Amino acid sequence: MRSASEFNSLSLRIIQHLDICNSPNHIYQIKAQLIVQNLHSDTQIAYRFINACQSQKLLDSALCLFSQLPRLHIFTCNTLLRAFSHAHSFGNSLSLYSHMHKNSISPNNYTFPFILKSLSDGRGLKLGQSVHTQIVKLGNFDDIYVQNSILDLYASCGEMGLCGKVFDEMPQRDVVSWTVLLNGHRMAGKFDEALVVFMKMQDAGVVPNQVTMVNALAACASFGALEMGIWIHDCIRRNGWDLDVVLGTVLIHMYGKCGKIEDGVSIFQCMKKKNAYTWNALIKGFALAENGGEVLSWFSKMENGGIKPDEVTLITVISACAHSGLVQEAREIFCSLLDGKYGFSPGVKHYACMVDLLARSGCLEDAVCLIREMPFEPTITMWGALLAGGRIHRDFNLCEFVAWKLVELEPANGAHYVVLSNLYADMGRWTDVCKVRDLMKARGMTKDLASSQLEYENQKQICM
Repeated sequence: MRSASEFNSLSLRIIQHLDICNSPNHIYQIKAQLIVQNLHSDTQIAYRFINACQSQKLLDSALCLFSQLPRLHIFTCNTLLRAFSHAHSFGNSLSLYSHMHKNSISPNNYTFPFILKSLSDGRGLKLGQSVHTQIVKLGNFDDIYVQNSILDLYASCGEMGLCGKVFDEMPQRDVVSWTVLLNGHRMAGKFDEALVVFMKMQDAGVVPNQVTMVNALAACASFGALEMGIWIHDCIRRNGWDLDVVLGTVLIHMYGKCGKIEDGVSIFQCMKKKNAYTWNALIKGFALAENGGEVLSWFSKMENGGIKPDEVTLITVISACAHSGLVQEAREIFCSLLDGKYGFSPGVKHYACMVDLLARSGCLEDAVCLIREMPFEPTITMWGALLAGGRIHRDFNLCEFVAWKLVELEPANGAHYVVLSNLYADMGRWTDVCKVRDLMKARGMTKDLASSQLEYENQKQICM
């Protein structure tokens, strides 16, 4: 039997090895020693071992080791749960939490934020509700960190009714509570509700932080709330906040979405640091203003500045060219993309933008060739763009072919039958108009032609 001094000396050596561990093999060797020497129940060694496993992406090994202990110390459980939540290891978090429950290891206030974070990332609503019930039963609901974690769970799952109910039940709310509620409404597409939360936060005297401002500005951008966005910008200036990459980028995005890209340029020029997201926000602002020339100009500056364009950049630039009639410029950029200049291959959206550009400009044969040669199955959007181009340039044969292709792909969509019916009417083929209506009836479509016409018009507006 080892003496206390021998035990402490061995523990110290293992901790020193864990602190310098830099390979999976080293982890496995130390793990074997922990088992042989029965040291894995020591909380300090467990803490260091878990951190070493996390750095080597071997958290499965840590779970395998510690789950063998029926009476894990709660500190070790919490350390594991924290590591799992940071690594977005949803399954491991659930396995450990289940192990705790089966072995009557009582969770504490530090346990719940970690397990709730994992459930939030994994959109585990039902399990999250069970944990919420357990929190109330154990009397841990009064902890504001636990409350904010519950808010985040419901907001991440889009359950803003439950999120609001928990928020209303909270005796005290901090800036995190308000920010989670605001962001939840924004992510759910309820931008007006998000801005109402922001105004109520001001009335409550809670000082927003940078995360709050970023989410409020993003809601302003999506809702087109320019005045509120300008007020938030003024607030940032009054407080003397630096325009870092995140805050500056979302301000540019807000001004671009609200039609004030010139103000976005001013912010861009004031920023000390910029990344690809910053450049994309500025380029997208000019694209929304349908200023293809400026889009290409800033795209060139981006490349010359050593910032590598990403997939979003190229989609924005090609789309802007399509709306500004810059066909040759878009062709050159797309060819460079195909040649590997940007380090990635064109995706479905890049091809869709090119089909749209070629169809708009009347290069219908080129658009058809691109659809046939691309390494993807054509999407509804691509066929729709080709159809729109065919109608603009009066290529009725192409329109007929594409319209039937749309009917084939989405036989239950009445809007496609309307396209066919209108097309045949424009061509004076009234017998075919009747055949289309008979086909709708034969396929048991409940919508009449008028409602399908309305659906078609709505889809056309969305595409435009």
